[in-house]
Amino acid sequence: MSEIFIAVIMGIVEGLTEFLPVSSTGHLIIAGEFLGFTGEKAATFEVMIQLGSILAVVVVFWRKMFGLIGIHFGEKPDQHQPHLTLLHIILGMIPAVVIGLLFHSTIKSWFSIQNVIYALVVGGILLLLAEKFRPQVSANTLDQISYKQAFAIGLFQCLALSPGFSRSGATISGGLLMGVGRHAAAEFSFILAAPMMMGATALDLYKSWHFLTLDDLPMFAVGFVTAFVVAMLAIKWLLNLIKRISFVPFAIYRFVVAIVLYFVFLY
Repeated sequence: MSEIFIAVIMGIVEGLTEFLPVSSTGHLIIAGEFLGFTGEKAATFEVMIQLGSILAVVVVFWRKMFGLIGIHFGEKPDQHQPHLTLLHIILGMIPAVVIGLLFHSTIKSWFSIQNVIYALVVGGILLLLAEKFRPQVSANTLDQISYKQAFAIGLFQCLALSPGFSRSGATISGGLLMGVGRHAAAEFSFILAAPMMMGATALDLYKSWHFLTLDDLPMFAVGFVTAFVVAMLAIKWLLNLIKRISFVPFAIYRFVVAIVLYFVFLY
């Protein structure tokens, strides 16, 4: 099978699932198995195409990203009114960064198909609970999210250290349970993802760089670009979709993926 074809398929899967609350890990496992693309090279490729998804977030939310570091295009936010700041992002990052650094080796050892299936199911249940028991919304927009809510969402993000849980699923669920509206919770999840994924991806690439050769460049470039384009479309699609529906269908879909993984790998 052509490596370019594999790169396109894997890039589409990564771009579609990285920011939806459905677990990109589970989908990449299934796609890699059906395409016969597994092993160290495949693992390094998956890390590389995540960078495409990260770039998509930066492009979609470029105004907010620049605003976080004090560079504003157009009207500056009123400093006397609540607005999203770099401190919100730092507070959202701290819990997972600390836990990830302290237990990096242990977390890596958790990776197995069985644990991914468990994480898919538990993450789906959390989404259902978040929709069922979410309190009255106190933050309808990004700028209304408090520091307390940002830190709490960061605590939920720690759940995503378990392979298959879904980082966006964990943070969106946390946002809903903390009184953040669906749209704002999704936006904060995407923006928070950029520095988190960039750090984790850079670390993984550093450790697996020796698996790459110049011959791999075309395949990796195609996968990167594909993931970037598809992730941009997926982000915009989800933000429009959740104005009309809840996250319950995504929870049900997670259960379906878990069943597929079970019958493909464990049955």
